[in-house]
Amino acid sequence: MRGFIVRMLITALGLWIASVVVRGMHFASAWTLLGSAVLLGVVNAIVRPVILILTLPITIVTLGLFLLVVNAAMLGLVAAILPGFVLGGFFSAVFASIIVGLTSWLASWFVGPRGKIEVMYKRRDD
Repeated sequence: MRGFIVRMLITALGLWIASVVVRGMHFASAWTLLGSAVLLGVVNAIVRPVILILTLPITIVTLGLFLLVVNAAMLGLVAAILPGFVLGGFFSAVFASIIVGLTSWLASWFVGPRGKIEVMYKRRDD
């Protein structure tokens, strides 16, 4: 449970950074931001795998660049479902999905699968 909450907060942080950086992306309130983070997690867990399988040929042909379009579509789906989350178009969705993805990727370096912060240290042999 802790892992889910930590990852939801990381996604919310990525969405907030994207709303600050990307023109055309806006949240009505902090609750809308948190709700969109939860809904994006659900959409990525249920809808995204089906879309990835259906678009596998075009993803292979474009050497994976089509995944940007898939991620933007998942963000657009969340914006269409959730009132108070405004996404201003295709390129806003692409740039926002890149920012959310980078934020999640950077945070995954520090957060383990159980939601705990992992610190690696090297022992010096003296």
